Amino acid sequence: MFSKCLSGTTQGITAYTVEIETHVEGNVPNFIMVGLPDSAVKESKERVIAAMKNSAIQFEFSKRITVNLAPADIRKEGSAFDLPIALGLLATTGSVEAQRLNQFMLLGELALDGTLRPIHGALNIALHVRKLKETFPELKGMILPDENAKEAALVSEIDVYAAKTLREAVELLNGTSQKTKVEVDIQSLFSEDVYEMQHLDFAEVKGQEAVKRALEVAAAGGHNLIMVGSPGSGKSMLAKRFPSILPPLEFDEALETTKIHSVAGILPPGVPLVTMRPFRSPHHTISDAALVGGGMRNIRPGEISLSHNGVLFLDELPEFQRNVLEVLRQPLEDGCVTISRTAMTVDYPANFMLICAMNPCPCGNFGSTVHSCTCTEQTIQRYMSKISGPLLDRIDIHVEVPSVKIEELSKKSSGERSSAIRERVLRAREKQRERYRSLNGKSTGPRVYKNADLSSKLVQEYCEIMEDSKQIMKMAMTRMGLSARAYDRILKVSRTIADLAGAESITTAHVSEAIQYRTLDRQFWNG
Repeated sequence: MFSKCLSGTTQGITAYTVEIETHVEGNVPNFIMVGLPDSAVKESKERVIAAMKNSAIQFEFSKRITVNLAPADIRKEGSAFDLPIALGLLATTGSVEAQRLNQFMLLGELALDGTLRPIHGALNIALHVRKLKETFPELKGMILPDENAKEAALVSEIDVYAAKTLREAVELLNGTSQKTKVEVDIQSLFSEDVYEMQHLDFAEVKGQEAVKRALEVAAAGGHNLIMVGSPGSGKSMLAKRFPSILPPLEFDEALETTKIHSVAGILPPGVPLVTMRPFRSPHHTISDAALVGGGMRNIRPGEISLSHNGVLFLDELPEFQRNVLEVLRQPLEDGCVTISRTAMTVDYPANFMLICAMNPCPCGNFGSTVHSCTCTEQTIQRYMSKISGPLLDRIDIHVEVPSVKIEELSKKSSGERSSAIRERVLRAREKQRERYRSLNGKSTGPRVYKNADLSSKLVQEYCEIMEDSKQIMKMAMTRMGLSARAYDRILKVSRTIADLAGAESITTAHVSEAIQYRTLDRQFWNG
């Protein structure tokens, strides 16, 4: 007796098909699983046997059972194959209609009492099923645990059915269930302003108008930013409110972000789609593997990938290990990270905005008008040099955060709301989208949606400056010892400042403001 059904799994964020082949014969009890299963897959035998018995589903286990997971040369990981293995066994006895079995991709982990537990990567596999329908016309959709159903149903082109138990899955396949396919109102998922609900608004920040301006420029052009200031000056407070002025996630961005969070297994219960930009703030004791992603066999996404389409906030930047910070250099340039191991190589997207905060010296009082600094010049230099020049080159905007004066703190009036700032950011972003629309129409090359995405070649084309501005840039390059990368980044920031002002060309005022955002080049690295 033989049966075959479809299941799936992920490698990175890419999903692929796994065919579950089941063969039952003889009268000598034996349960063999082949096809490079890992420990979790091998243990599914015990879960399947207990789940079927506790669900009062009759099956004769006193036979030789062989389960093959094809393709046999790729290692299978996870517990999502429990349900297809159980249903494949039932199909060999006719308890499940074999014809209906081939119409669905099956996923789910079985508890010993027959209930279905959620899996990772449901959205990724659902998107894969949509592609498979082009080559397998008989494939209609998926049957998977109830907790994952809404996530998979975001792909509206396939039929998604939710099952809470093994018995419900059997009834769905046999056509005796009254359940209808799961549907999701995608528009309703984007209806709430999450930042207002969480009371994260720039209006709560007293003073710091210059820093707010720098954050607005960073949001408008997608630029990386670092804040330097004494403890208690409001760096973390400003960083946490930074996502509230970013453009809302578009549906395609939300899908891509959700795919990463789904694979990592960190989607909150009952939340099928990530609708707000991620904000990740790892502790400075994080390892390089945890930051970029890794693992020996199951390569998981790191913090930079979990920040994709969002913000990665590194507080107390010099406290991070030097080797941890250096691994950021390549993802910041390429917008993705490639993790290689002996068995496989996995690509994860990592197009994030980097926001950093740090003290100006170990005691935190260098440059303060309130407290005296106790650090020597050598101590300050050693502290600042924990951040390498190449990494600093990749951070477009450097801004000093002064201590807030008592007059500002005692004011009853609040500052400008995040919603007002976000409107200006949206107008600047739309201006950039229109400018670069022709570039994105080409079939090759990276996509350019904002000024921070410009390559060196495109900077020359889209960030051209006048002769008087060139003289200012020449003086800045000479006095501050800027690199070619820093030169390009000043031009990108100038282009963003012009976009915020609604100007078609970059003026001297825009370039001068952009140069002011290279504080660390001027003050700490060049004496």
